Amino acid sequence: MEQGFWGKLKKPFFVLAPMADVTDAAFRRLIAKYGNPGALYTEFVSADGLFLADEAGRKKLEHDLIYSEDERPIVVQFFSSRPDMIFKAAAYAAERGFDGFDINMGCPDRSIEKQCAGAALIKNPKLAQELIVAAKEGIASTGKCIPVSVKTRLGYNSDVLEKWLPALLEAKPVAITIHARTRKDMSKVPARWERVKRAVEIRDALQSETLMLGNGDVADIEDAKQKAITTGADGIMLGRAIFGRPFLFSNSQEFENKNDPAVVRKILTIMAEHTKLFEELLGGVKNFAIMKKHYKAYVNGWDGAKELRVELMGAENAADVERIVEHYLEDAALGPVART
Repeated sequence: MEQGFWGKLKKPFFVLAPMADVTDAAFRRLIAKYGNPGALYTEFVSADGLFLADEAGRKKLEHDLIYSEDERPIVVQFFSSRPDMIFKAAAYAAERGFDGFDINMGCPDRSIEKQCAGAALIKNPKLAQELIVAAKEGIASTGKCIPVSVKTRLGYNSDVLEKWLPALLEAKPVAITIHARTRKDMSKVPARWERVKRAVEIRDALQSETLMLGNGDVADIEDAKQKAITTGADGIMLGRAIFGRPFLFSNSQEFENKNDPAVVRKILTIMAEHTKLFEELLGGVKNFAIMKKHYKAYVNGWDGAKELRVELMGAENAADVERIVEHYLEDAALGPVART
């Protein structure tokens, strides 16, 4: 099996999860600069929407597919229940120079499930296999070669890993990420990492070459390393831990001591840089309010953080954020925002 970039990563490797309205082009660019994960994933994109929407809708979706060379290896994630749409999306991804193509088979969003996509595919293993085959054929039609992977869950209403995983492995994706919960669990229960270990055992028993990644409740890189050791997974995917921590994958302790004014200044400087990138790359396409969830994550853990967060909630653009941060740093005698 040709593993593409996956085969070049040193095990265990650590990758960034695809998250809607989070892992956009601006945040990924910042993560690549400060953290350098093994691979970055785009937000998930509707294959049906990309090819069936009107020109305005298509252009909007294409903003979810912009990336920089600094983000490599970059994996694009699509969702659909239609093999013909996945074929087209995979060909598009190969032509656009993405390093990998991932099929979303785990998203619990109701609107996606109504399309029989996302987590709903767990209930239809045959269709899931057809989508993997269609992706491979779409890529092959371009004369290029990029690896196809899948992100999924343990099951839908119940854990059916012993049946679901062999069906996926039969279609031979290069990598499978297991979010260690069912769709019914959502995030209401702790991730069951013993089931990731079981996934590795199933893979090995079937003598499959597919790489196995675990996902769910990973706190940081040290936690990821430990989970890789205990499960035998080839890699670990980190999601929510990235909020407010674009430097997460560097495993640096540089930003940990928020009692240090220099650390606070660095964090706020990165936040301002993030905002500027968002405005430059996605302004006019995505709502600026998306950034406010990031402000809540960046600004916490030190005296005065709450007051600054409240003020940032009223910001309407990057200039507002830079002004608010500069005033805060001046008042707190922390020094100016570093220019980027």
